[in-house]
Amino acid sequence: MRSARTSTTASDGDLTGRARILQAAVNRFAVDGTAAPLRAIASDAGVSAGLILHHFGSREGLREACDELVLTQMRESKTSVVARPSGGAALLVQLAQVEGYAALVGYVLRCLQEGGPRLRTLVDHMVEDAVAYLHEGEAAGTVSRSRFPQARARFMVEQALGALLLQLPAQQDRLDLQELPRWLRDYSERIVGPALELYTEPLFTDSSLLDAYLSTTTTAAPTDHERASTP
Repeated sequence: MRSARTSTTASDGDLTGRARILQAAVNRFAVDGTAAPLRAIASDAGVSAGLILHHFGSREGLREACDELVLTQMRESKTSVVARPSGGAALLVQLAQVEGYAALVGYVLRCLQEGGPRLRTLVDHMVEDAVAYLHEGEAAGTVSRSRFPQARARFMVEQALGALLLQLPAQQDRLDLQELPRWLRDYSERIVGPALELYTEPLFTDSSLLDAYLSTTTTAAPTDHERASTP
């Protein structure tokens, strides 16, 4: 999947056409599901179906490129908030423009509905990206270090995706991209405050539960603070 980042160089016109196809594909897959026909995507993008095959080789190639586009946009938005000292300003900008993420969220919902090996690969890449931007946040002093960096990242990704999937009406065959931005605005207004509170102010008032768990396991690496305090 990651090979999409190192695609061969093309002319400005080709890049413009490729980008237009990708955006049309993400939108169409979000609306109609991942089985949406290529001819519908071509019509949305104002190109021929043959041009899709020219750029991406196959439906599978187009899906891989869509996955990569979504991963890139998610990684950039998360990094700007989590791994930068000015993350609060970036968060406010993103919240003000949250409707603009509707197609991306719709595409992820469709991937969750589809399931299978492709979803597992997509989630693995989300976790990989989360490990990276959380590590950047640790280096920048905006994120606490973890005893379980890989597991923490996976927990956060799976928790977010599971909560998102629960919002989708059961067996919905078609998403309305006109309605999805409003839904996304309502959803973000419900969850952002509690999520930030949970991540910023510990839920438990002391560490007794964590201490009890750590006393029974040897799998957790000590944090830098614990290393520094060890005689």
